[in-house]
Amino acid sequence: MSAHEFYDGQFLIAMPGIGDPRFENTVIYMCAHTQEGAMGLVINKPAPDISFTGLLEQLDILKGGEGQIQVPMTLRTKPVHIGGPVEPGRGFVLHSSDYYVPEGTLPVNERISLTATLDVLRAMVSGKGPRHSLLALGYAGWGPGQLENEIQMNGWLTCEADEDILFRLPPEDRYEAALARLGINPGLLSPDAGHA
Repeated sequence: MSAHEFYDGQFLIAMPGIGDPRFENTVIYMCAHTQEGAMGLVINKPAPDISFTGLLEQLDILKGGEGQIQVPMTLRTKPVHIGGPVEPGRGFVLHSSDYYVPEGTLPVNERISLTATLDVLRAMVSGKGPRHSLLALGYAGWGPGQLENEIQMNGWLTCEADEDILFRLPPEDRYEAALARLGINPGLLSPDAGHA
């Protein structure tokens, strides 16, 4: 496999015939893709029962030396996403590359990074976090060759990721916006696979 076939930093967009209800109408941001497998985060499925503030309380991040830490208004309504079915209790923050901790941040490309330590949440609450961020619990993972096979079987479309879609659009608009990057109207997609 050559380097141009890796999908790091791209969107995976689920086709209607994906065959897995966990991924229907999903957009995944690909964080890592090598010959050993792939890992990405679903970016358009907010968790219905978890708020950002509630998660911070569960993790005891809001307890400071002087008492309760106040969450900035901009973060109080921040959704927590269902990042995928693998390790649903583990948190990940996909963010702009203006935040970096040597022991916990994986640069995906020059603009986007992934951090899976509590440090990033503490930094966000204290106003020292990344400019843009998306919080997810769990991730989507593939073994060697599995993702390539699913793409070949028309399970996924791929396109370059767009930071506006990733960080600025409401989650419910991201699927159609990602398809629009490819010039596709979602109403015209068929669940039947075809090969030329």
